[in-house]
Amino acid sequence: MRKSTIERKTAETQVYIALDLDGEGKVDIETGIGFFDHMLTHIGKHSFMNLEVKVKGDLYIDGHHTIEDTGIVLGQAIKAALGDKTGIERYGDRIVPMDEALILCALDLSGRPYLDIDTPFTSERVGSFETQMVEEFFRAVAVRAGMNLHIQILRGKNDHHIIEGMCKAFAKALAQAVGYNPRIQGVLSTKGMLEV
Repeated sequence: MRKSTIERKTAETQVYIALDLDGEGKVDIETGIGFFDHMLTHIGKHSFMNLEVKVKGDLYIDGHHTIEDTGIVLGQAIKAALGDKTGIERYGDRIVPMDEALILCALDLSGRPYLDIDTPFTSERVGSFETQMVEEFFRAVAVRAGMNLHIQILRGKNDHHIIEGMCKAFAKALAQAVGYNPRIQGVLSTKGMLEV
């Protein structure tokens, strides 16, 4: 059962995430930031991961701590649910269209965190969500999950469409990477392990 539940409490945020990598895409999201809820819903739905996210953050300041800390806990939860990564594909990639936007995401659950992401947004915000937080969110996920993550904008003009395409492409790539392959004995690595 590839499930995990992680809680993180600081002076700035309280984050609770429960996930099931082998779910049906059921989601229950409450972060206090509408557009962020919308994006996390896409991540759960399109990865087929059952995802519950409950966050209370210092939104009277801004959304930074809420968004980054949610990324931290999501990354931790993915890592915990994967366990020793026996039998997983390890790599995932997807190109996803979202209206005029076209987004590429490729990732490797190698245990070695890295992020390369395009973020040439033209708007400061989408709703109450600060667009500069896209990079912070994905960095937090990649670092805490031990994931090599690349997200590239191949086309796009509308920031809402671009960010939504990023989240959908990430979800589909993640679903592929965590998938089982019966031909893989142990882990897919010549080292015999998928950790740093």
